[in-house]
Amino acid sequence: MGLLKQWFLLILLLGVKVICQDYDNAYETTYPEYDSETELEPRIPPLVVTQPPDYGNPYIPYPQECARECYCPFSYPLAMYCDHRKLKAIPNIPRHIRHLYIQFNDIEAITAEPFVNATSLKEINLGHNSLKSSLVERNAFTNLKDLLLLYLDHNNLEEVPASLPKTLQRLSLGFNRISKLSADAMQGLASLTVLDLCNNRLTDAGIRGKTLSGMKALMQITMCNNKLKSMPSDLPASVLQLSLENNSIASIPDGYFKKTPNLLSLRVSHNKLKAVPYTVFNLSRLMELNLGHNQLSKAFFIPRALEHLYLNHNEFMDLNVTLMCPSLDQSKPNLLTYIRIDNNRLSGPIDYSAYSCFPRIRIIFYGEQKLEKKKTLPPTKKPRLMGDAPINGGDGNVYE
Repeated sequence: MGLLKQWFLLILLLGVKVICQDYDNAYETTYPEYDSETELEPRIPPLVVTQPPDYGNPYIPYPQECARECYCPFSYPLAMYCDHRKLKAIPNIPRHIRHLYIQFNDIEAITAEPFVNATSLKEINLGHNSLKSSLVERNAFTNLKDLLLLYLDHNNLEEVPASLPKTLQRLSLGFNRISKLSADAMQGLASLTVLDLCNNRLTDAGIRGKTLSGMKALMQITMCNNKLKSMPSDLPASVLQLSLENNSIASIPDGYFKKTPNLLSLRVSHNKLKAVPYTVFNLSRLMELNLGHNQLSKAFFIPRALEHLYLNHNEFMDLNVTLMCPSLDQSKPNLLTYIRIDNNRLSGPIDYSAYSCFPRIRIIFYGEQKLEKKKTLPPTKKPRLMGDAPINGGDGNVYE
């Protein structure tokens, strides 16, 4: 956490700025399925658990065995590249291979046969293929006892494959057709830290129960671009980042985050929130809160640790700083450094007390605000003298 905060302090500009320019497309995201925007400030980086390249011990001679359809570079002896080769099936994987890159092909099925000898595999990338759930064998990954990273994004999967290795740390299932998380498929994934389910067809009924609560190591959950109408239930206490952008979530229950007290980043932009409970975001470690593109109009409590707040494209007519910051403590000041409030219905400048409540504020992006729609009057009839012809007003109406 110390390094992360130092990163923010280095990138923030000195001095308070109120920015009034209006920029379109200001929220940058890796999921271009919906209209998003480029952030004006550096965002908290995704809490992605990455695996350092495994080049092996250069003093140990590795066999040069490689599937004839693929490429095994001499400088990276533990990897096999089979991507962009129009493959219809997974070739047999040699025993020494630890990293298999077989994305961007035409593979529909996964069987256990190619992995019989590949017990050293740590990473498999099967993204951008044509995988179908009905053609994925239940025991396809059973023997892969060291597998850490599995990428199955951009396929035609309708459910999470069963019997995944318990060692798995990252599972990417974005851009599929998954509507339900079965307890059977998610059971035993106690080591999973990152779960990507963006751009699927998940519904509230599809993730009910304690499907996710058993994942005690889970830190990052992304469910953007789905069909959720409410917040997912029974999340594990280990969650640090929750991304639910572009769903149809209409409310957040009071006390919802009591089970996830360590949350650092929450993104619920592009939903249907009209109001939230006053203290619902009172989390001691929350640093980023994105509520842009909703229908919020009432202020809520801002936790002390929060640094980045996005309220753009809502219905605020004023920002009640007294409600956002009900008390001042000079020994423990609020850490808010950036707030975005453009495209609301604000009609005046920000209350000066905001700078007292948030002494570390650096940028207030005010931008352009929504204009009240002008009422259009129905066309009036002009008296016509006897013998006058009807007048065409040029707007589709004929005035007598």
